[in-house]
Amino acid sequence: MTTQQTDTTQNALSGFIRAAGVILAISYPVLALSTGARALYQLFFKEGVTDLLPPLLSAVAAVCYLLATVGFVVRRHWAWRLSVSMLVFELVMVLLVGTLSTIMPDTIGRTVWANFGADYGYFPLIQPILGLAWLFHRETRAAYELGVRD
Repeated sequence: MTTQQTDTTQNALSGFIRAAGVILAISYPVLALSTGARALYQLFFKEGVTDLLPPLLSAVAAVCYLLATVGFVVRRHWAWRLSVSMLVFELVMVLLVGTLSTIMPDTIGRTVWANFGADYGYFPLIQPILGLAWLFHRETRAAYELGVRD
């Protein structure tokens, strides 16, 4: 591969990562709001809710999305670590709850992470992967003033 091809590939990847950052900056707050509203409705206003696990999982997801958003906005070392930890937690929970909801659908119920986020267009599964790629990208790490090696 020539130097020009390598530069073109890196520029394309950087462009994709930058676009992912824009998508995340919009989608995480929206998902935090929608998930939080869903949890509040199910916990306090929906009649006949006997199983609190689904709304509690949605509330945990909303807090996770909100904390990840704070980490995306604030360009500090602690904020970067906060976002990374929230995205790893989110990815683990999407995979765990998604798997359990497939195996035991009656136990898990309807939550944002059920069926790997199918009710939300699979964004809960895709977002943490995009977010981690964005956070670990060289340009993003430089923006957070983290040690960047060329």
